[in-house]
Amino acid sequence: MKQLFSYWYAPVFFFSFIGLATWMLPAFSLSSFYLIPLLLLAIAISFVAELYLPYEQQWNLAQNDRKRDTLHGLVNELFNMLGLALIPSLNGLIPVMNLWPGNWSQALQLVLAIVIADCGITLAHFFSHKIDLLWRFHAVHHSCLRMYGFNGLMKHPLHQAIEALAGILPLLLIGMPLQITVLLTFAIAIQLLLQHSNVDIKMGMFRHVFAWAPLHRFHHMKYGEAGNVNFALFSPVWDQILGTAFYPDYRLTSSDLGIGSQPDYPVAYSQQLKEPFRRKQVKKDAVLSPQFIPQPRHDG
Repeated sequence: MKQLFSYWYAPVFFFSFIGLATWMLPAFSLSSFYLIPLLLLAIAISFVAELYLPYEQQWNLAQNDRKRDTLHGLVNELFNMLGLALIPSLNGLIPVMNLWPGNWSQALQLVLAIVIADCGITLAHFFSHKIDLLWRFHAVHHSCLRMYGFNGLMKHPLHQAIEALAGILPLLLIGMPLQITVLLTFAIAIQLLLQHSNVDIKMGMFRHVFAWAPLHRFHHMKYGEAGNVNFALFSPVWDQILGTAFYPDYRLTSSDLGIGSQPDYPVAYSQQLKEPFRRKQVKKDAVLSPQFIPQPRHDG
């Protein structure tokens, strides 16, 4: 039973919640606020799944981070809702090229939005590891010492804004309607839950299609440049293009996570908001730790 669960949890979770959201929005003519209880249900199920089949048992134990991660999640999702609420008022302020294929089915429009947004968000993420100023804000996300679904929402709000602009603004400029924007925002939240999940997910054929936890965990390695891999949000195709796709035969533990050059990175929410403005430079170590001794293989 657990073996079946390990293979089917991620695809069932992904397609069920995004499919349900896509069906419910036009079927009931509801506002986007109906997605709040649906997202809360997804978070609850992700917690239960992590208890049932954890990748790392220790990651189910709080490390003085529950309050902080909850605040990150609440604040960032509130900003998402505020951004969605402001979009109609921006229609007259930004030039729209009306190139959006509005005659497509809603499902196909969402797929197109995911592909384009994934490219923009992946590039913003990639350059956040290359540009020191961006890394200061992105470092908040990398300071986590365990991986579980909810810390996918653990981001500095300014860095979330950067990623959102990179992923969604181009779509708005070509005329993406608000309804698809709402669904895209929900799909991103669902993907973040899976990408940081503590469920012992087995990817199978999906490893070439989706950037779920078994791929993304290696992005959180603390050893110098070792974590500069698997940047993509939705699909590893972008990492294949960037040359950063990586799938080693190595099982991570808590000792592999964090920021190697800053083991004392602040834990409290308020301190994490201030940290990017205090430090002139926040970088990872330049070399691998001798403890990191896997024999990696690129999964082409």
